[in-house]
Amino acid sequence: MTSKRTLGSAFAIVGMAVIPTGAHAESQFITGTGTPLTASAKLDFTITIPKFVYVRIGTGTNVANNTAVDNLVYTVPAANVGDSSAITGTGGDLTGGKVTARVIGNNGTIAFSSTTLGAMNNGAGDTISWSQMDVAVATNTSATALNHPTLVDGSTTSINLTPNIGSKVTALDAQWTFTYKNENVVPAGTYGGVNTQNGRVTYAVSMP
Repeated sequence: MTSKRTLGSAFAIVGMAVIPTGAHAESQFITGTGTPLTASAKLDFTITIPKFVYVRIGTGTNVANNTAVDNLVYTVPAANVGDSSAITGTGGDLTGGKVTARVIGNNGTIAFSSTTLGAMNNGAGDTISWSQMDVAVATNTSATALNHPTLVDGSTTSINLTPNIGSKVTALDAQWTFTYKNENVVPAGTYGGVNTQNGRVTYAVSMP
């Protein structure tokens, strides 16, 4: 009687062990006298890449959020007002009125735009047009420099960035150096400022 109960328990355990479940990886057991004996098993891999787009102008880090807004400041000497001598600025992550500009996206052509709310003003009714800001574009890390959308008073201008890596990935950057052209004699005052008196440019990207 005891040996029967033991044998029955052994069969029950073996039966449970050979039941396949969905959690088991593929396996193959081969036996025989052939030379060589071969067996194989497979794995399937799935990688999901999210669609993303990124823009950086000035202070920031790659592919991360940063709320800092650089303020570029231009001070014209009294003796040079309106004499067309270019005025170098201060500020910017690269200093001297120079900033890093970068756009990255992975799903096709990117529309890259700049928007101003109007000509810069001094709060007293006097204005300086954004056409008085010159932008020199130089390569940074990408072989092709990221171009700057034209600045227009109270308007949005846009350029299309064609993927430069394969058929869908865009990864472009540049060093932008802004100078004040100083071509006109204008009334005294401080024009623009930190998000005031139309002194802010907003850059935006749009990707399918």
